[in-house]
Amino acid sequence: MRDRSVHMQVHGPGRVVFGGLALILAVAVQSLPAGPADTKPGLPVDRGLMQRVADFNLKDVSTDRSLSLYSFAGKRAIVLVFLGNDCPVGNLYVPRLIELNHAYKDKGVVFLGINSNAHEARDQVARFVKETGIDFPVLKDLQNKVSDAVLAERTCETLVLDGFARIRYRGAIDDQYVQGKSKDKPNHNYVKDALDSLLAKRDVKVPATPVAGCLIDRVDPTPAASTKAPRIRAPSAEMDAEYEARHRDGTVKVGAVSYGSDVARIVQDRCQSCHRPGQVGPFSLLTYDDARKHAAMIREVVDERRMPPWHADPRFGHFRNDRSLSAKERATLLAWVDQGSPLGDPRQIPPPRQFPEGWTIGKPDVVFEIPETYYVPAQGVVPYVHFVVPTHFKEDMWIQAAEAVPGDPSVVHHIVVYLMDRPGGERRGPGEHFCGYAPGDLPTTLPEGTAKRIPAGANLVFQMHYTPNGRVRPDRSKVGFIFSKTKPTRQAYTIGIANPDLLIPPGRDNVAVASSAELTADARLVSFMPHMHLRGKDFKYAVARPGESPRVVLSVPAYDFGWQTYYVLAEPLLLPKGTRIDCEAHFDNSSNNPYNPDPTKMVRWGEQTFEEMMIGYVDVDVPVGSPPPIQKTEFRPAATRITQGALKSFRKATGDTPRTGARKPASR
Repeated sequence: MRDRSVHMQVHGPGRVVFGGLALILAVAVQSLPAGPADTKPGLPVDRGLMQRVADFNLKDVSTDRSLSLYSFAGKRAIVLVFLGNDCPVGNLYVPRLIELNHAYKDKGVVFLGINSNAHEARDQVARFVKETGIDFPVLKDLQNKVSDAVLAERTCETLVLDGFARIRYRGAIDDQYVQGKSKDKPNHNYVKDALDSLLAKRDVKVPATPVAGCLIDRVDPTPAASTKAPRIRAPSAEMDAEYEARHRDGTVKVGAVSYGSDVARIVQDRCQSCHRPGQVGPFSLLTYDDARKHAAMIREVVDERRMPPWHADPRFGHFRNDRSLSAKERATLLAWVDQGSPLGDPRQIPPPRQFPEGWTIGKPDVVFEIPETYYVPAQGVVPYVHFVVPTHFKEDMWIQAAEAVPGDPSVVHHIVVYLMDRPGGERRGPGEHFCGYAPGDLPTTLPEGTAKRIPAGANLVFQMHYTPNGRVRPDRSKVGFIFSKTKPTRQAYTIGIANPDLLIPPGRDNVAVASSAELTADARLVSFMPHMHLRGKDFKYAVARPGESPRVVLSVPAYDFGWQTYYVLAEPLLLPKGTRIDCEAHFDNSSNNPYNPDPTKMVRWGEQTFEEMMIGYVDVDVPVGSPPPIQKTEFRPAATRITQGALKSFRKATGDTPRTGARKPASR
């Protein structure tokens, strides 16, 4: 996002041909076991290396023709890649796989996609193949036989086999995409490097890597309407102890649970706002069958506290839009998956949750749309796109509710709508930000009597952050406003407390950057939104009233760029004139940060994800007619001072000479 107050915008032989039936039988004897395997996530990344894969025979979903692994005898290498229809990381890699297939098919390499997800039928996979343009065979693995035999855990998992069908590489395609984050380009092209090594008759230098895709679904695909009784694991002392040990308060105990009596309400309240058709969630969770089919991934993201996305430390502050699971809710979801995802009594499922059509705030009084359709490419990283939209307002307008709506939520990461209050000139003063959109967050709805002002003749600027999802997608995002029906008594502002002088040395972890602002008038603090990019590690807000020590009001100990979250206070915080708002963040520019675009670079302020920002946004309101209550920000000298070692590193890495003095703090 922009700053809204300070913005600058295997080793072994190469070609080995199978030599007849005797060799095929020998290969099969020495192959991996063909029966079910322990598919629990967390198996060694180098499992099965140099072992031969047993022959299999599966149908191509597009042609209905049966293909066997050994029918490709004579190929110099075979690439097996496990695919799924709705894995966000896997979908991003589809264009990359098509490119690799085109690059290597004339070199004696064959690509085979395998769909092992129990909940995805052959016709659904065929439709996915057609829509995404995959031009190599994709095979349907019924009952997970192949994925079990080769110990595959996730979609995106790729096996490179040599001419003897031995596994020479297994792991990720490259390191560009992970859950919720991406780099401009990969630093390591694992599959390409493995193929090049095999074709050149060299050892594969990196034979195994972790995979960031979705868990392969091995749930019994029997539909909910079946007469088969659900398997409910009886509660036991051991089960209770297991769940008790997992949860943060150490007191939650869960026995037998079912979807109808225990899980449906949690899914409605915590998941369905994103996981429903047309929303940002990669799959729907509106029904029991939806949840059962994705039980493996539900368990993983809940156990790791990745979902629902909420990153505030519960020790500081209470927030109206808190999406986090309670200890009991979390224990219930984990128990449900571990007990076989039983339906229970379907009569106990609560009525479907009703979601507003189109607009959460209600029917807007006016809607502004970006002026042209933007086509988001299938892959890569898209620089921020900006659209200017005139309002043509003849007088100042007061906005009580505002909502930015993506045209295609699957590719819109976030939207920021801000003001240009002079035609041809961009406003850079406090309060220019107007509203925004990020996955899972609420629109701006101000209390009665409070509103934001749009000056007469102002233009709107849509800042669009697009994230490709593996398919070319059109977007036509918009924003809707509801005017204040009464004369407002308080004016709301969104203000960024930023440090544009940040400098983060190469290879450094836990680099502190800080900024502060002092209130020039009494104000109410309404909400926060910390903003950094891929090197952002944690963010903290504290307030220090005159004569008092600073008190933490929001701490985000594990910042996630994938979720631009607004933290809306349950009750506004009254702050007198002279209160200081302190922001402190830490950045990880080391190679230990898997999302780091380049740990060898000195990082400065910039709007691209390979650059960095440090902005502590706050929403405040004051009486109408009062100026914005924050008119200056301060930059902590210790956070921006460059050491001689860092200066040398900077010059070596960039050939540039940075400013060596920190900005002097503004006087109070």
